[in-house]
Amino acid sequence: MRFQTLYEGRWIFAVIFALGIVGWFLHWFWLVAVAGLLVIFCVNFFRDPDRAIPDGDEVVVAAADGVVADIEEIEETEVLKTKCLRVGVFLSVFDVHVNKAPIAGKVVFHKYYPGTYLDARDPECSKKNAALTWAFAGRNATLVVRQITGAIARRIVPWSKMGDEVPKGFRFGMIRFGSRTEVYLPMNTEITVKIGDRVRGAETVIARLAPRPAEASA
Repeated sequence: MRFQTLYEGRWIFAVIFALGIVGWFLHWFWLVAVAGLLVIFCVNFFRDPDRAIPDGDEVVVAAADGVVADIEEIEETEVLKTKCLRVGVFLSVFDVHVNKAPIAGKVVFHKYYPGTYLDARDPECSKKNAALTWAFAGRNATLVVRQITGAIARRIVPWSKMGDEVPKGFRFGMIRFGSRTEVYLPMNTEITVKIGDRVRGAETVIARLAPRPAEASA
């Protein structure tokens, strides 16, 4: 677990500890027990384990832990402005919520969009919820990643900025609590997961990019 994620939850932990102290002094031991359970839950939520990151410029890893909710062709209108393959991953409150760069590359787009807070499993959440869009320009392609809030997760925390050069699997931000992360890929990408698959951020290979024209003809 890394300090950065725990730091993001510092005020939550402070409130929980305060409740526990109040319960102890008032002999409300049920409140102490509740505070203890909340501490365990939050420590689990803010965990940030290291992962084995697969090599290869063509290899795209999951940007988040969770379950693949949908894979579809869709028009990407913010950055690439073309039809893409979108892989959407739903994160429950029990998943790691640190987001990882799906490829190595440069952050070439970073913009927050205000919106609503529909349940992250709602098909409309991708269009209506508050979100933060990123674009990573890599050796083989530029990929768009969207961090989308949910009914409970209403805070997106960015740790990277425009112009940053990041390696594959780099921790570029997180969402609190329960949410959705989408990766937009070129249409000629080979998708290696299916709906319902459980993926691990920075570790699970979700796709393989087509080689650049020069490489394909070599």
